[in-house]
Amino acid sequence: MSKGTPSKSGGKKTHIMCRRCGKHAFHVRKKRCASCGFGETAKLRSYNWTKHKA
Repeated sequence: MSKGTPSKSGGKKTHIMCRRCGKHAFHVRKKRCASCGFGETAKLRSYNWTKHKA
């Protein structure tokens, strides 16, 4: 007798392994890696707030 959210989850993959960075962050439908930006830009995705502070 499960209704609602559990019955809605079809188990479709949103992210797969990225060819460039190797992380499980490549969005299948957007054709873009959330980690490195592959598929959208030639440069590696990076932001100042992610930089390691020495």
